[in-house]
Amino acid sequence: MSGRAASDATDVGGVAAPALAILGSLVSVNAGAAWAKGLFPVVGSAGVVALRVGLSALILLAIVRPWRFALRRADIPNVVIYGVMLGAMNLFIYRSFERIPLGIAVAIEVTGPLAVVILSSRHARDFLWVMLAAVGLWLLLPVRGTPGGAALDPVGVAYALAAAFCWAMYIVFGKRVSMLDGGQAVSLGLLAACIFVVPFGVAHAGGDLLAPAVLGGGLAVALLSSALPYTLEMKALKRLPQRVFGILVSAGPAVAALAGFLLLGERLTTLQWLAIGLVTLACGGAAATAGKR
Repeated sequence: MSGRAASDATDVGGVAAPALAILGSLVSVNAGAAWAKGLFPVVGSAGVVALRVGLSALILLAIVRPWRFALRRADIPNVVIYGVMLGAMNLFIYRSFERIPLGIAVAIEVTGPLAVVILSSRHARDFLWVMLAAVGLWLLLPVRGTPGGAALDPVGVAYALAAAFCWAMYIVFGKRVSMLDGGQAVSLGLLAACIFVVPFGVAHAGGDLLAPAVLGGGLAVALLSSALPYTLEMKALKRLPQRVFGILVSAGPAVAALAGFLLLGERLTTLQWLAIGLVTLACGGAAATAGKR
């Protein structure tokens, strides 16, 4: 094998593992989101987020034991912001899931990673992807009715947009802390997220959070939607540039729409599927063509 061919094979092999990690993360987090919607009538979205983040933090703190590793003072603000953005992202997107279908909510949310990619670009052509995403969002947002149905709940859309901003910050600050030792970033980040979101869940659901059936469901959501996917994402972020990460997570809306269809029976119109496809294409295309900083 020539030196160039060997190098290409090494590059492909080096990308394959983190790419599979991102795919596994997307499947896991959307399966967990579908499961979580079944708990909304019992403890509400805030209660589910409290269980998801709180139990995930306990699991990873017990496994990782981040206190074994020294944490530089300069890393503390980044870890805290990473964790707060993680908690707020969960809180906003679950509020959105209460009001609009999974695939549509995630299609709006994924514009956060798209913004990260665009802001990392130095090429005017990349803003064509913004226009493509804007067309997709226009087809989804409640500025127009959907054929044969009502417009989307504007509050649900607003929550998804807020989650998009938090996701962008999660990527930026997650990249900054991704080099910390042994899962320390995810475990400490989830601890910060837990401190931020659990009071909302307790205020909404109170003692209902401690019911055995609710705790069992919350544990499943915590494993599927937080502990496993965030660990996989952090491993991927450690080995991938932000723009490549953006390409991979651009599949999120399609995976979410399929999860909603298969697990929840959420049926979208042809136009909504087209809109999700446009946003997905915009995110992947922008990440593929964006210039490196």
